[in-house]
Amino acid sequence: MSYTVHEIFLTAQGEGANLGRTAVFIRFAGCNLWTGREEDRADAVCRFCDTEFRGGERYDAAGLVAAAAALWPAGAPGRFCVLTGGEPLLQVDAPLLAALRAAGFTIAVETNGTQPLPGPIDWVCVSPKANAPLALTAADELKLVFPQAGMDPTAFRDFPARERWLSPMDGPALTENTAAAAEYCLRHPEWRLNIQAHKSWGVR
Repeated sequence: MSYTVHEIFLTAQGEGANLGRTAVFIRFAGCNLWTGREEDRADAVCRFCDTEFRGGERYDAAGLVAAAAALWPAGAPGRFCVLTGGEPLLQVDAPLLAALRAAGFTIAVETNGTQPLPGPIDWVCVSPKANAPLALTAADELKLVFPQAGMDPTAFRDFPARERWLSPMDGPALTENTAAAAEYCLRHPEWRLNIQAHKSWGVR
């Protein structure tokens, strides 16, 4: 099995429960909710994505794990990687998870939840999108872009998750969306306000 990876880099996690944690991000190419091409955005299931995930380099499992391990500071404990995309679960499989774990990595995934997990993952962050049926029925972290047409947070009242976040939709209306998300969280304290801190930090 080979994997197409758009980019792989060392950074600090910029949002959610692992905010500030050093991580190797492995961004897989491809998504099932948008092609990544601007000319297709209007017809996409997810129209507000702000991530570039088209194309990249091909790896086998050993090569990808070696590339991730090479980015981790030499001799430092606590190897941590985040599998993201695009939609990483279109490519991630059990052999890759096993290889990452054998190399000492704790594994997190950021997924739209439409694909099943291929094996045990230490931290699962699900960010559902309107009109995209969920295959996952629980997560460590539930993150909703807000406000999102056709996506009411109350629909996830019974969805099992340790953490629940509202992430203000980026774009020209970010200020208004942040205020709306904050107001929603104040009225529904089971939700927490999520900010993409990495953008203010100036890191990827």
